Amino acid sequence: MPYTPKLNDYVKWTDSLGKVVEGWVYFVDSEYFTIEIGVKCKDDANIADCPIHKKTHCLVLCYPQYWHEVEYIKNRREDNEERCRTAVDDYKSQKYRYGDPQ
Repeated sequence: MPYTPKLNDYVKWTDSLGKVVEGWVYFVDSEYFTIEIGVKCKDDANIADCPIHKKTHCLVLCYPQYWHEVEYIKNRREDNEERCRTAVDDYKSQKYRYGDPQ
């Protein structure tokens, strides 16, 4: 089944030549979607020139004719939900503290 891009998916794109690109889906449109393959912080001079963006993002375009080569790995939302669930399951009340409500 061909991949339908969704924002915040982590994907792996292996093209017909065997080149692999992995990263987060950063932008989605009917014409293409972008895969974020790198992020770096801007220096103070660059931030002064464009204060609304604090980081530089390196993106790769993927057009619809190649979407069948893209493999879904995970989504940020699912990843965050799993971390939260683990934190709640591992929680232990402090010693000598009143019991937590059930």
